[in-house]
Amino acid sequence: MANVIIEVLFLTSMLNRLFNTIANNTNNQSLSHRMRKKRFEFFLSILHQIPKPVSILDIGGTVEFWKAMQFNEPGVSITLLNLESPATVEHPFIFLQGDATNLSNIKHQQFDLVFSNSVIEHLFTWQNQQKMAGEILRVAKWHFIQTPNYWFPIEPHWVFPCFQYLPKKIRIWLTQHISLGHIPKQKDYTKAVQQVAEVKLLTKQEMKTLFPNSAIYCEKFLGLNKSFIAYSIDYQSN
Repeated sequence: MANVIIEVLFLTSMLNRLFNTIANNTNNQSLSHRMRKKRFEFFLSILHQIPKPVSILDIGGTVEFWKAMQFNEPGVSITLLNLESPATVEHPFIFLQGDATNLSNIKHQQFDLVFSNSVIEHLFTWQNQQKMAGEILRVAKWHFIQTPNYWFPIEPHWVFPCFQYLPKKIRIWLTQHISLGHIPKQKDYTKAVQQVAEVKLLTKQEMKTLFPNSAIYCEKFLGLNKSFIAYSIDYQSN
C-alpha cells in the first residue's frame, strides 16, 4: 500500500509539472498561454479586416481572457454569453445569459462576429455541437471558433497523456481519485461521470462538418495539430 501511495504521489507531481509547462494559462511561459497569444494575433488579423464598429458575441468568454490578451480596440463591443452571470461586467463588455445550443433570443445576424475559445467541446454530445454550430452561423456574419484536437496525444483538460483514448471507466476512476490539469478531483461518482461525459473533443473532419463553408486553421506543436480554428470572413448565412 505504501508503494502505491508513493507511486500515485510521484505521478501527481509529474503531471502537475506537465500541467504548469503545457496548460497553465496563468504561466506566461506555458505552451497554452503562448499559443493563445499567437491565436489571438491571428484573430486580430481577421478582426482588422471588418469595418468598424464591430459587435462580437463571445460564447463562453470572460473579461479576464480579453484582459489577458491585452485587448484594446476602439469601435468594438463584446457581448459575453454564459450560463451564469459574472460578478461584474465593465465597458466595453456586455453580459448575456444564454445557452450556446439555443440562441433564440438573438436575431438573425445580430452580431458581426462570433468568437469562441475551447467551448464547443464541452457540450456532451455531437447533436449539441451541431446545434451550437448552427446558431453561430445564424446569429453572425463571421466567426472564429477554436477547439482542441481529439488526436493530440495530451488531453488539454485533464492534461494527461492519451486520456481521451482510455476506457470510460478508467477516465471516471482517474477523475474521482486525482486532480489532473484543469479538472479538480470529483469524489462523487455521479459528478465524475458527468465531468467525463461533458468533454467531447473534435477531429478536423468533424470541424469541417460543423462549419462546411469555413477555413480550418491548424495550430501545431512539434508538427502535430494541437487544435483547430474554424473561421470565416466572407460567409453569409441564409
